[in-house]
Amino acid sequence: MEDTVRIPPDKFNEPLEKVALEQLKMKYVGVIDDELGYLIAVTNVRVSPIGKIIPGDAAIHHKVTFMLLTFLPKVQEIVEGEVVEVADFGAFVRIGPVDALLHVSQLMDDFITYDEKQGVLMGKETKRKVTVGDRVRVRITAVSIGRGAGFGKIGVTARQPFLGKIEWIEEDLKKLKAEAQAAEAKGKE
Repeated sequence: MEDTVRIPPDKFNEPLEKVALEQLKMKYVGVIDDELGYLIAVTNVRVSPIGKIIPGDAAIHHKVTFMLLTFLPKVQEIVEGEVVEVADFGAFVRIGPVDALLHVSQLMDDFITYDEKQGVLMGKETKRKVTVGDRVRVRITAVSIGRGAGFGKIGVTARQPFLGKIEWIEEDLKKLKAEAQAAEAKGKE
């Protein structure tokens, strides 16, 4: 990207790249953009050594080129994250720099109960549990990103094959492998 940074007079004795990086971080990091998504970091700052002085402003304005590290979630994208909060209505999953909502209706094909004391969502039939710290694989189902420093909202689901808590996926894969081997052995008889 390209922009112009304002170097205030009290920063004239500091390295140009350092001051420019500080100014760019203040302007870009933490912002949510419709096209770019969540702006996470500014890198590779190159500052033009020749600046401009604008009448009435004691600062120097330099052109800069830089790169932005961003996170732009897409609907249907499969991501892995960590459960950071559990509530009666679902779990919040940290994916990149943001938390996505995994609603109880999207957790699993089972009736789910919430144990507030233990902070656990549990399936009635399967006895599968979700708690803070669990790693999960989910599909993004909804993305709402606003402009500026507002918050975006991301909805995710785990109610599809090979989604959910990582341990559940591994268990399901072992079952499938055992079933396939049993079918193969039965076919050889």
